[in-house]
Formats: sequence, structure tokens, C-alpha cells
Amino acid sequence: MTIAEWCVFGAVLLYLLTIAPFKAAAFHSFHNARPRDPEFYRDPLRERALGAHLNGIETFPFFAAAVLLAEFRAAPQHLIDELAILFLVVRAAYVLTYLGDRPTLRSILWSVGFAINAGIFFLPLIRHWLA
Repeated sequence: MTIAEWCVFGAVLLYLLTIAPFKAAAFHSFHNARPRDPEFYRDPLRERALGAHLNGIETFPFFAAAVLLAEFRAAPQHLIDELAILFLVVRAAYVLTYLGDRPTLRSILWSVGFAINAGIFFLPLIRHWLA
């Protein structure tokens, strides 16, 4: 497996680990029979963790598709790997800014992450100039 493919798995872990600690720490007030109970997410930090978690789910398909497309279309693997790692770093920072209630920085990081994804997606198009 390539580094970028491991990063796809890392993206899944990142969005799962964004919400899991909050559920585990509140085992008395979180009921798995009602995982979407709005009462549990009334706490502002839990609400932000849920938002970051959902955004991670939303961004995952494009990231996974971009990595696979770039690999299938023979873009330079070292660039795919480097951009995939950078995407994970930016996403981790995004989660921290979401939890820390820093909306402006969070939006900037989201935009940077999207640009990285677009870069991975378009690598096959420009691979001839990257040799």
C-alpha cells in the first residue's frame, strides 16, 4: 500500500476519533441507543466535536476519490503521498480549530484542505509537466 492509501485510512480514523473521546468520556450521559440525541450535543464543545466529525465525513469521499484517481491515472506517486500527508495535517489542524472555536482559522484551513484535494485530483492532468 502507498503512503497516500494509508492517509485515506488515516482520514477515516481522524473523523472517528474526533467524536469518540467525547462519547467515551460522557458514558453516563451518552446512550448508544440514541446516538443522535440532541440533548447530548447541547454542550458547546460536544456540538463542535460533532460538527468537526460530520465535516470529516463530508470531506472524505472527495479525498479518497482524488487519491485513487491520481494513482490509477499514474500521477507521480511521491506528489500524491506528500499532498495526502499534507491534507491529513491540515485536517487535524482543522479539527483543533473547530474544537477551539476559531471559525475564521477553521474556514481558512478548510479552504486549504479543499485546495490540496483539488491538487491531488488534478495531478494526472498535469503529470507531464511534473516529471
